[in-house]
Amino acid sequence: MLILASGAGGTSGILIIVVYMVIIIGFMYFIAIRPQKKQEKKQQELLSNIEIGDSVLTTSGFYGMIIDVAEDTVIVEFGGNKNCRIPMQKTAIVDVEKGNFAQSGN
Repeated sequence: MLILASGAGGTSGILIIVVYMVIIIGFMYFIAIRPQKKQEKKQQELLSNIEIGDSVLTTSGFYGMIIDVAEDTVIVEFGGNKNCRIPMQKTAIVDVEKGNFAQSGN
């Protein structure tokens, strides 16, 4: 009799463990995975909307202005020095502020 009772309890114990695992995985999804996916989508949208004249902040902490945009690279001018132009990958850009100046036709 004792063996039969413990066998029935073992099945419900496994069911409880499975339910807890599902709850923990669901919790991890909403705490870790979902916000990370939202952040990645926001960053991709930010990088796809980069235009010439935008002020940017790079991952190294430098502020600059976009002077040329290619498919996966940009050329950034740092400071007022026209000789300090550095090509870099778009993924090195952390933040963008839209420029408010009129572009000349040259």
